[in-house]
Amino acid sequence: MPIRLPRPVHDANAAAGGLGDLPEWDLSDLYTAPDAPELKRDLEWLEGACSSFAADYQGKLATLDGAAMLDCIRRYERIEAVAGRIMSFAGLRYYQNTVDGARAKFMSDCQDRVTDMTTPLVFFSLEFNRIEDARYAEVFAASPDVARYKPVFDRMRAMKPHQLSDELERFLHDQSTVGASAWNKLFDETLAGLTFTPEGEEEPLSLEATLNLLSEQERPRREAGARALAAVFSQNVKLFARVHNTLAKEKEIEDRWRKMPSAQFARHLSNDVEPEVVEALRNAVVAAYPKLSHRYYRLKAKWMGLDKLQVWDRNAPLPIEEKKTVCWNEARETVMSAYAGFDPEMARLAEPFFDRGWIDAAVKPGKAPGAFAHPTVTEVHPYVMLNYLGKPRDVMTLAHELGHGVHQVLAAPQGEMLASTPLTVAETASVFGEMLTFRKLLAQAKTKNERKVLLAGKVEDMINTVVRQIAFYDFECKLHAARREGELTPEDIGALWMSVQGESLGDAFEFMDGYQTFWAYIPHFVHSPFYVYAYAFGDGLVNALYAVYEEGLPDFQSKYFDMLKAGGSKHHKQLLAPFGLDATDPKFWDKGLSMIAGMIDELEAMEE
Repeated sequence: MPIRLPRPVHDANAAAGGLGDLPEWDLSDLYTAPDAPELKRDLEWLEGACSSFAADYQGKLATLDGAAMLDCIRRYERIEAVAGRIMSFAGLRYYQNTVDGARAKFMSDCQDRVTDMTTPLVFFSLEFNRIEDARYAEVFAASPDVARYKPVFDRMRAMKPHQLSDELERFLHDQSTVGASAWNKLFDETLAGLTFTPEGEEEPLSLEATLNLLSEQERPRREAGARALAAVFSQNVKLFARVHNTLAKEKEIEDRWRKMPSAQFARHLSNDVEPEVVEALRNAVVAAYPKLSHRYYRLKAKWMGLDKLQVWDRNAPLPIEEKKTVCWNEARETVMSAYAGFDPEMARLAEPFFDRGWIDAAVKPGKAPGAFAHPTVTEVHPYVMLNYLGKPRDVMTLAHELGHGVHQVLAAPQGEMLASTPLTVAETASVFGEMLTFRKLLAQAKTKNERKVLLAGKVEDMINTVVRQIAFYDFECKLHAARREGELTPEDIGALWMSVQGESLGDAFEFMDGYQTFWAYIPHFVHSPFYVYAYAFGDGLVNALYAVYEEGLPDFQSKYFDMLKAGGSKHHKQLLAPFGLDATDPKFWDKGLSMIAGMIDELEAMEE
């Protein structure tokens, strides 16, 4: 039984900074308070429901006819919904303030209780996978109502060669709260508690605010931010190395017992994507480094009048770019008008996020860094977390996370078991939302310099999404492979990090002392090993989709919405077929990479 928590990825009063009134979450659609009677009721119901489910079905799954199987699946789905609601509420409260001891305790207590209560359900997937193929096919052919769930169980059966004994699976389930999830919480709480004192700043800053300095116009402030990050990461690097060593070793042990052929294989299974497709994506991106990141950063060094870029120049604004703070209402209008320009229905679906407390936008002490969209459960709605500071890139983050939110709303009617999409497809709507917003802004550019700034910003975002994330993926592959040979020192991990940074960023860069610790704050490595290639997958997929849209494919909008509504009910090959696309074709990735290269071509042409 999965225990789903929101996933955090990327201190002054925000309104005082000229951003306007930033929205905060209203979590009452889940529960009104930690002591709400409805929460108590659901916890009590969940305990009884899990026990009775096991009593009614354990040892009997292979004997169920179509009607009985449908009833079994719907009961299991209801249990997932209630457990997901409880953990969503606990997790979202926690990420609002990860240094609040009461919130941390509440989440841990909920996680412990839900884990204990759902232990009787461990039999379900194990026994399901022991059903003979002929019987399995017969049951799912019994009626359309049962057949619609088959994709869920087909994915479940992909784990059949890797499942352990019932007793071992129950053990892994029970100890999960003191295994990876405990190390995840240590990581989150440590990061949220760090403060940084960049030279020239009036007071200590949070991680989010310090990272924000790296995109400031003034180069000394960027350098001060980078050096402050390096200093604090270096002070804490032993702890972060311990987290990574422990999680990588735990994964190696479980992978070995499950006979997984590689450290990445479990992620490919959960993403419902073939390893060779991921390998083709990775190889295509690495082969394109010279014509993408290497070429672009040499251009950027020239624009900035530098022989070499430093790490604090990577996300720097261009010298011709006017410093701009985008207030919240302007960001909302920009994204919503871009969505409406594609289809009014898309804007209608996004509207409630702004008006009903579905977004938490302000930077606050203790709040988890970065941004995410958490679907919660299909009978409620998603919640979006941002750390909005008014940067132009923050507008793109809003467009990205709202895209996730719209996708999650559209997929919700599929129900709890079918709504969730594999990570590879889950990035489609988010990246598409960014592309719509970018294209709208580009069309409104009034001068050559405006167009240049927008194009350069989009190229940098795409490099961060494709090149940087594949470099992250290679780093993880190297780290997990090296950990299988023995304990890794912080210096060992730093060397692996620098090997992929140099390869991906190219010869335009020099790397300051201390940059070898910058792996320490990337949450994906801790929360979701090998998640990162999903960003590159999604970007490549969207670039190909957007090209089809611009070519005028008939009924593109309706086909696009149908794809989002499918949730996790279809494989990526089925989802892309109506658009004439196929991600299993190695040449598919070249289409997306060519779009990035074409933008760099235009930027180079502006120099002539």
